[in-house]
Amino acid sequence: MSPRAGNTGTTPHTLAFVESPVQLLNVLEWAYAQELRPREESGAGLTLVVLSPTDPMTRGQLRRMAELARDEGHEVRWEEARGGATAPFRTIGGLAPLLRAAQRVVMGDPFSRYVQLLLTITRATDLIVVDDGTATMEFVGQLARGERLVRWHRKGGRPGARDLLFAPVSSSARRRLTPGADRRVQVFSSMPMREVPADVRVTANPFAWTRHRFGPPRVTKGADLVGTSLVETGVVDGDRYLHAVGVLAGTHGASRYFAHRRESADKLHRLAVETGLEVVRPDLPLELIARRGPIGRTVLSFPSTVVHTLPLALAGTDVRVAVCDIDPSWLTEHASPRAHGFLAGVTGTARGVDRLAAVSTV
Repeated sequence: MSPRAGNTGTTPHTLAFVESPVQLLNVLEWAYAQELRPREESGAGLTLVVLSPTDPMTRGQLRRMAELARDEGHEVRWEEARGGATAPFRTIGGLAPLLRAAQRVVMGDPFSRYVQLLLTITRATDLIVVDDGTATMEFVGQLARGERLVRWHRKGGRPGARDLLFAPVSSSARRRLTPGADRRVQVFSSMPMREVPADVRVTANPFAWTRHRFGPPRVTKGADLVGTSLVETGVVDGDRYLHAVGVLAGTHGASRYFAHRRESADKLHRLAVETGLEVVRPDLPLELIARRGPIGRTVLSFPSTVVHTLPLALAGTDVRVAVCDIDPSWLTEHASPRAHGFLAGVTGTARGVDRLAAVSTV
C-alpha cells in the first residue's frame, strides 16, 4: 500500500506532480515565492504527488525531499506509480478525482508520459511548469515553435513504436500547455529562456527558499567536482569523460566528486580508482548539499543545470562556480545532432560562472 502523509480528504487548491528530487525542490521554491501557506480549512494549500520512480538513488533523495516538504506543512502523497503492470491504472484512477477538482496544477516534467497522460484529465485553469533541469529550456523552445515535445538528447532520432502509440496523448498535452481563453500557463525557472511562447508567463526562481532554509555553508580551501549523467544518456563517451574528470581534478586540486543520481555504480567505481577522487552520493539535490556545506571554494562542473542554479543557491558566499565545455570529440555516434549546440548553449547562457576550456582527450 502506498504511504501517504497528511491526507485530510479535502479538495486541494494546488496539485503538484514530481518525479525527481530537483522537481520537488523547485515546487517548494515556487510555493515559497507564492507565499503559499499550508492547507487551510478552505482547501487552499499544496498537495505534492510523488510519482515514484524505481531507481533506488532517486527514491532515496525523493523521500528526504518529501520530509522537507512535510516540515514546511505541505501534504505529500506518495504513489508507487511504477510498481508493476497495473500500477499506472491504480495511480491514475486514484488521482482522477483530485485532478478534476484542482484549480492549479504544477508539474516538474512536461516531457513525462505520466504527466502528459494526467494532463488529459485535469480541468485546471492554471498550469505551472517548474524546472526539471536544462530540459525546461528545450520545453519552452519547442512550445514556442509548435513542435512535438521531445527530450533534447533524443531529438533527431526516429520515433519508436511507443512514441507513435503515445503521440495522440503527447499532442493533447502540448495543446493543454498552450495558453488559451480558459487556461493560463506559467514557467517558474532559474534557466535562461531564448524563446518564450506568446502569453506564457515566465517567473524567475531565485532559490530564495533554499537560502532561507539552509546555510550559509562553511567554505573549504579546496575544490569539488560535480558529476553528470551524459555518459548514461549516451551523449558523451565514457573513456573521454573519465579522462577529462582526472585532468580537471588534477589541475584544480579537487578531492570530492558529487555523483549525479543517475550515474552507474561501475562508472563511479572506475572513476574513484583512476582519479583518486572521493565519490560522494548526495542524499539531497546538490543545491541543498552545497548550501548546507561544507563546500569547496571552487565547484567544477560540466554543462548542466547546476551551472545556473548553484550561483543562485550560493549567492553571498565566496564559492566560485566554474564550467568546463564539452569538446565535440567527446560525443558518441549515438548523440543527437543537436547535442553539442544545446550543451554549448547551457554553458554560454550561465551567469556568474567562470568558463573553462574543454579538456583535450587526444
